[in-house]
Amino acid sequence: MKKISNNIFFFTLIFGTFMTISSNSWLGAWMGLEINLLSFIPLMNDNKKNLLTSESSLKYFLIQAFASSILLFAIIMLMFFYNNNFYLVNKINEILILSTLLLKSGAAPFHFWFPEVMEGLSWINGLILMTWQKLAPMMLISYNYMYNFFMMSIILSMLIGSLMGLNQTSLRKLMAFSSINHLGWMLLAMMNNELIWLSYFFFYSFLSFSIIILFNNFKLFYFNQIFNISMMNPIVKLLIFLNFLSLGGLPPFLGFLPKWLVIQNLINMNQLFMLVISVCLTLITLYFYLRLSYSIFMLNFQKNSWLLKNIYNLKISSFSLILNFISIGGLLMTFMIYLIM
Repeated sequence: MKKISNNIFFFTLIFGTFMTISSNSWLGAWMGLEINLLSFIPLMNDNKKNLLTSESSLKYFLIQAFASSILLFAIIMLMFFYNNNFYLVNKINEILILSTLLLKSGAAPFHFWFPEVMEGLSWINGLILMTWQKLAPMMLISYNYMYNFFMMSIILSMLIGSLMGLNQTSLRKLMAFSSINHLGWMLLAMMNNELIWLSYFFFYSFLSFSIIILFNNFKLFYFNQIFNISMMNPIVKLLIFLNFLSLGGLPPFLGFLPKWLVIQNLINMNQLFMLVISVCLTLITLYFYLRLSYSIFMLNFQKNSWLLKNIYNLKISSFSLILNFISIGGLLMTFMIYLIM
């Protein structure tokens, strides 16, 4: 019975997002966001015994309900003053709408709830929160463009997502701050080309899915668990940290491709200042991925004789292997396909 109800809620979750994207009015978009919210809360709270899950679902509900109420107020005010020439009122309404959408997507400076909610979720629900739940607000953000406000949010998202991930020991919080950093890149791509930010979103979702599948299979939530598992299975160790480097955007992995598209677009638009800032801040995220990978690969290489028989105890599914192979070698495969065509 519980599985059937979860399937129904998952279907309405997808329906709410598509309703928001395909709506031709702000009120219809707001209704889609509410359907999406009320469908995700039961999915978040699937584990009744875990108090952190209940706390996260309550935090998420309060934040999203607050954002939805402000969004509805701004929509009503925008419709009320639509035919009037109140420039200041219309500008305030646009700022309110954009702020609430950034709050719903978890972008800085409205990001404070996002890592705390992620910390109490399972990996599958965390994946939904990091990927699918961002799609509808970001589509609405692309309709409501304000340059100065956008620039502030982009720089803060990249800065906070980079610096706050340096001292994390929880993998869920690390993925949350990484998501905030990638959200800054998606907003940067949205400024110039809608196709590029959709491509970036697709690649980011794929990379997050491939690495979270491994975390979920082996029940990894903290760094010390990875240290232990890396002593037992070198294949898992290699896959996890090559995926980390791909998520950080290190060439020649697939994660570099969407960043490459954004960098090329910024060069074509002659936005060199934003290019330098975004690349420098992303190097910080790559730094703590590299630091973690170095410590695992070099400083924790122990292989005792009584552990040799247990070295392949942890099985990896073929589906997970295919995902990780694409994540690691996707950029080279893209080059080969381009050269053939």
